[in-house]
Amino acid sequence: MSRPPVSQQSVPQNRRRRRRRRQTSRALVVLCLLLFLGAGVYGFIRSIVRPPELPKTTSPDPIVKQDPDSLGDGGDQTNPEDGKDQEPSKPVFTRKDLYFTILVSGLDDDNGGSDTNILLSIDGKNKRINAVSLPRDTLIDVDWNVKKLNSAYNVGGTARLKQEASRMLGIPIDFYITVDLEGFVELVDAIGGVTFDVPIDMNYDDPVQDLHIHFTKGSQHLNGEEALKVVRFRHNNDGTGYGTEDIGRIGTQQKFLMTVAKQMLSHLDLKSIQAYAAVFMDYVKTDLTVGNLVWMGEIALGAGMDNIQFYTLPGDGSGYYKKVSYYILYPDQVLTLINDSFNPYHEPLTMENLRILNPKS
Repeated sequence: MSRPPVSQQSVPQNRRRRRRRRQTSRALVVLCLLLFLGAGVYGFIRSIVRPPELPKTTSPDPIVKQDPDSLGDGGDQTNPEDGKDQEPSKPVFTRKDLYFTILVSGLDDDNGGSDTNILLSIDGKNKRINAVSLPRDTLIDVDWNVKKLNSAYNVGGTARLKQEASRMLGIPIDFYITVDLEGFVELVDAIGGVTFDVPIDMNYDDPVQDLHIHFTKGSQHLNGEEALKVVRFRHNNDGTGYGTEDIGRIGTQQKFLMTVAKQMLSHLDLKSIQAYAAVFMDYVKTDLTVGNLVWMGEIALGAGMDNIQFYTLPGDGSGYYKKVSYYILYPDQVLTLINDSFNPYHEPLTMENLRILNPKS
């Protein structure tokens, strides 16, 4: 719900700064993958002249339970308790080789939440990268009142955000990347701006946050500040715009990311690579090691743009649960998407593995 406008003089400076940070940080995550690739590319180039560092990857315990007697070497196991009454065996899930999941999040300030989240899957064996946007208003099965995905960060930080996304989708999330808003502007400026096809006329003003977005539909060359406004836009002053607000904005973010990625990868030299890596180191936090970044950067380069796909978690942005507006997931479609593009296991997941709240319950 929008707040009535107030004069700039009535808003303390630090409060205005927090509000503007909250307003702009949501869009920054669309370039976090690009920053990650930049650091990976830089590490890859450096590895040519230095002994390669093997990535140190970890696979957390799967969300689904496993039968410990079946893990061993992966072969069939005999049960020493054969003949005794036992509970039915639990399903066993085995991880794919060189397959990792990463939650990329754009964070508000310390008083805010995570309003933009993207789940990545990196298939090192087949050199494929998939990314799915998780709408910030997605209904999640939690015990607090406003059950939106972006609220999980408020409750328990990045760890809780990962946990809830993992439980919802039924898969482990191996790593995280969080990004600070200034990195968005810095990266776009570092590549000399971006020529982008603005999808619609944009006319929006918020004097409280000193935010003014005015662009004409069509191809334009955008600097960092301008690009940030384009990917932040949701609707015009008169309420027109995408019609789907967050979902329309997600589509623009994904197209913008692909445009920047193509421009970045087509103009690689040592100076630009160092600039991308510097932005990554200054504005991104992650539990990935340098070895991980080197390895994943190489996978990204080998994959090429044709093997990097973007999706949006299937659902309805006009749904309600207990009189509160939510993005309601389509469970069957979510399950299909996860199994097709984000499942780190050899075995397919079933609906029992997902934890999606039924709004009719």
